[in-house]
Amino acid sequence: MSHSSPALPKNQQPHAIWRGVHQTLAKDTTGGALLLGATILALILANSALSGVYEDVRQFTFGPEALHLNLSVASWAADGLLAVFFFVVGLELKEEFVAGKLRDPRTALVPIVAAIGGVAVPALIFALINRNSGGDALNGWAIPAATDIAFAVAVIAVVGRCLPPALRTFLLTLAVVDDLLAISIIAVFYTDGIAFLPLLVALLPLAVFAVLVQRGVRSWWILIPLGVTVWTLIHASGIHATVAGVLLGFMVPVIAKGRAKVRVGTKDNGEPLYEGMAAHFADKWSVFSSAVAVPVFAFFSAGVTVGGFTGLFDALGSSIALGIIGGLVLGKAVGITAGTFLVTRFRGITIDKSLAWIDILGMSFIAGIGFTVSLLVGELSYDAASAASDHMKVGVIVGSIISATIGAAILTVRNRHYRAAGSAGAEAAESRQC
Repeated sequence: MSHSSPALPKNQQPHAIWRGVHQTLAKDTTGGALLLGATILALILANSALSGVYEDVRQFTFGPEALHLNLSVASWAADGLLAVFFFVVGLELKEEFVAGKLRDPRTALVPIVAAIGGVAVPALIFALINRNSGGDALNGWAIPAATDIAFAVAVIAVVGRCLPPALRTFLLTLAVVDDLLAISIIAVFYTDGIAFLPLLVALLPLAVFAVLVQRGVRSWWILIPLGVTVWTLIHASGIHATVAGVLLGFMVPVIAKGRAKVRVGTKDNGEPLYEGMAAHFADKWSVFSSAVAVPVFAFFSAGVTVGGFTGLFDALGSSIALGIIGGLVLGKAVGITAGTFLVTRFRGITIDKSLAWIDILGMSFIAGIGFTVSLLVGELSYDAASAASDHMKVGVIVGSIISATIGAAILTVRNRHYRAAGSAGAEAAESRQC
């Protein structure tokens, strides 16, 4: 006679199924796979007989003109859906500043300086390669300065199950600071003609949103309309609307206290266990961000009509593509590693004891995956219908692939080393189940 586990009650089955789906989608590897799949599909469609249909869908416009929101599908993805991604980034930034690594200046200084080096050196390399290119080529100086958190963490998750946890923490902290710098660059250098009235008006719903979440309000039918209002007003001001996502994320409290807390279980002694609002919202929105917002943005942004091998080689011969590839592959590796080395020359400042310098180098190549934010800066740098835009996309994709390949190769070797080392370090030993 065969035996099977008792079935869940019918009223619990949907919840169990949803938990399983949520846990799967929340994995770093799942988000990375969806991102990669969307990119590959976009490239296939853009270089197939369906390229015309794909482009027509990308350029189809809809939305209220009175609110300056009669945007193309591609713009809705870049300005609207990607704001959700930056909302999650804003939550992560807030948590790091309040309760994470960025709370202690000495601990945070190493990845912060590394992030600055990883932004400055790629931009410098791009500028040097394009200094005599003429036209608007130099507009894309910030394209290789970005790190894609989703892809970078996904690569670490795939190849580095036995790597020290400190390496992932370093990468996350660096990527969060990198995103803050990228957002600042977008606001300062890629925003023309700021309209201050809608920007000032946006402060009102933003303040209401802040007061409500501080009081523990979680009702979507209240908070989402407020968030959309803030996004609409910031978009109307001329500042890139994704900044709204970060501002909203910054308004959410991190510490579980007063009304601003969510019960998540019970302690061993029977007392209720709470988490902060930032962790709660990050958990709720990270799945939508990684499973929907970022892949859809990638799908409508990564479609480059290459024109066969001839067109690919032509694109790779452009100074824009070469500048991006050089910045992502060499600039990130040199900037991050050199920044880390220089800051650790000061007394009392070191990298984590569980890490070796080859680990930092491998991680710095992984940080050269600039996909999402690089494409966003590229969209702001060049006209979508121009050859420069296509060259930019080829550069971002090729540079990100090369960086990911080199970084994954280095960290795969290091992963084998740590796996063979077994109990080399208490912190690493706690996390090794491989």
